[in-house]
Amino acid sequence: MKKRSTEKRLFQYALQFKKRIIIGIICLMIATALELAGPLIAKTIIDEHIVGVEGTWYEIEENNDRETVVLDDRYYKRADRIEADDEILGVLTMLQINRNYYLIEGDVPLLGERSVQDNTITIRTQSEEVTYTGSKISLTDIYSFFKPEQRPILLLLGLYVGLLLIAAIFQFYKTFMLQKASNQIVKKMRNDIFEHTQRIPINYYVDQPAGKIVARITNDTEAIRDLYERVLSIIITSAIYMAGIFVALFILDAKLAVWFLLLIPLILVWMKFYKAYGTKYNKVVRSTISEINGKINEAIQGMTIIQAFRREEKTKEEFEELNNRHFTYQRKLVKLSALTSFNLVTVFRNIAFVAFIWYFGSQSLDLTSIISIGMLYAIVDLLTRLFEPVNDIVNQLPLLEQARVAGGRVFDLMDLDGEEVVQDKISRYQGNIKFDHVSFAYTDEDYVLKDISLTIHAGETVAFVGHTGSGKSSIMNLLFRFYDPQKGTITIDGHDTMKWSRQQVRSHMGIVLQDPFLFSGTIISNVTMNDPNVSRERAIEALRTVGADRFIEKLPKKYDEKVTEGGSTYSLGERQLISFARALAFDPAILILDEATANIDTETETIIQQALDVLKKGRTTLVIAHRLSTIQQANTIFVLEHGKIIEEGNHEQLISEKGTYYHMYKMQQGISQKAI
Repeated sequence: MKKRSTEKRLFQYALQFKKRIIIGIICLMIATALELAGPLIAKTIIDEHIVGVEGTWYEIEENNDRETVVLDDRYYKRADRIEADDEILGVLTMLQINRNYYLIEGDVPLLGERSVQDNTITIRTQSEEVTYTGSKISLTDIYSFFKPEQRPILLLLGLYVGLLLIAAIFQFYKTFMLQKASNQIVKKMRNDIFEHTQRIPINYYVDQPAGKIVARITNDTEAIRDLYERVLSIIITSAIYMAGIFVALFILDAKLAVWFLLLIPLILVWMKFYKAYGTKYNKVVRSTISEINGKINEAIQGMTIIQAFRREEKTKEEFEELNNRHFTYQRKLVKLSALTSFNLVTVFRNIAFVAFIWYFGSQSLDLTSIISIGMLYAIVDLLTRLFEPVNDIVNQLPLLEQARVAGGRVFDLMDLDGEEVVQDKISRYQGNIKFDHVSFAYTDEDYVLKDISLTIHAGETVAFVGHTGSGKSSIMNLLFRFYDPQKGTITIDGHDTMKWSRQQVRSHMGIVLQDPFLFSGTIISNVTMNDPNVSRERAIEALRTVGADRFIEKLPKKYDEKVTEGGSTYSLGERQLISFARALAFDPAILILDEATANIDTETETIIQQALDVLKKGRTTLVIAHRLSTIQQANTIFVLEHGKIIEEGNHEQLISEKGTYYHMYKMQQGISQKAI
């Protein structure tokens, strides 16, 4: 099956919350349109109401509306505001020369170079030079001409403020909807990847440091969260804002807008360039972060060994090597980002303004095509605004590339073959176990179990003994379906375990390990495992049954006493008793004891042994034994060597045979006697 691209899969996650994203984008488009009304309103104010007083005026018979100017008992009205019922008495032209205004009788051309001397006004064009006699208007009188413009200016400014307030509301909802969708996307992604880690076969975790996997679930998904919450939000915002600016530019000057469209392919080319190098650097950075997390996790877990064997300096050197690699590639990313952020946008902006000056500078040679001041202001404002989203987009390239690489790492983990978690209940089995010619290898053809055949009847206690590497734990791993055999079959009550899901196989099994593991929480939560089927009363009864109440009753909060990660505040024996109670509370049909008493001192062993006797009642029990003295009551003892069963029988039978078991037992007895 063809592997889908990281970008496509990130997009598909976003589509799961498309409703909120679409609403956010619609709010963004409305807010952008409202904000971009500013330059157009400014153009109208400048051209129509500030610069607009310069031009042709008509003297009319009477003052008939608020747009009429009253000066020396005469009434004037702008040519563009003359109505059909206005009686015109004469034509005048108002011109601005430097900072002064002049009123000239007649219709005077507005284009050309102007100069004035003693009320004689000269206008020079490319073809001619004409003079007119005009009268200078005092500051008091010119105010009369501007007075009718005050109201429309205030109305337009009020309109713009109103549009900005409405835009602010839409901007709020845009931010809220997009960020809510972003957090939901990452929430789902983290749930998916964590759920998938529980479907991945156990052998994957054998070769992977825990810190590396943690980094993918936390650090890499955090980088992806930045993608959805910030990067895509800013890029979408900027893209729509740029589109709005181009629409406004096309409205004002289509030819100029077409020229500035060249900016878009330049940005796309630069993004392609950044991706080529950014991907390479980010892959090293993200991988190194995972290794750093793994190294830190390993160092913390093994700190006692590091200090005991004086390995602090060597451990520091190994960490520094990873840290230096991270620093080197981060520095390369910083250089790349510095090149692609402010410097790039500054170059583009300067080129754009040079093009703008050239465009209108060449037009100024033709006096008939000179643009208005309002138009000039609006275009300059839009160009200034245009480079804000360009700058925002370019500044997001580092985060965009980090998220893309992080997404690739997350999806690599999610692409690992996993199995569906099937929790469908099956009837409680009795516990008859059969291995039929089972062979198993962890890697390739290096078999650790070779043609194992054995039968265990329900309710029996059997033990597996042998030297290290003989295959004892491998048998338990196969029965628990942590692994599956390459050859042979394993049945429980005649049912092939391969035809059940792993969860169904384990549904009526319990396990107690040599080094019991407790989770953060309370003593009660470690027994119930927060399973609603296991009540508090049942958990307390299990703890009392195995004898754990002897130390729990002395604790300040008793059964609700806090348990830290790993249960490090409790002794090994106390942790073991809690793990026994956990197994008892779930009432398994098959119980596996993986060297559960191997590290227990002699005094505690008596309590543990009593708890074991309680645990074994009424269930099939498989014991991996280190101390042979603890398994003398087993119904059957299997002796393994190099993956094969070499001896089988109860304690007395094996002793009488004087084989491997006999020599192991005598050796331990001898050691015990010497210790005494």
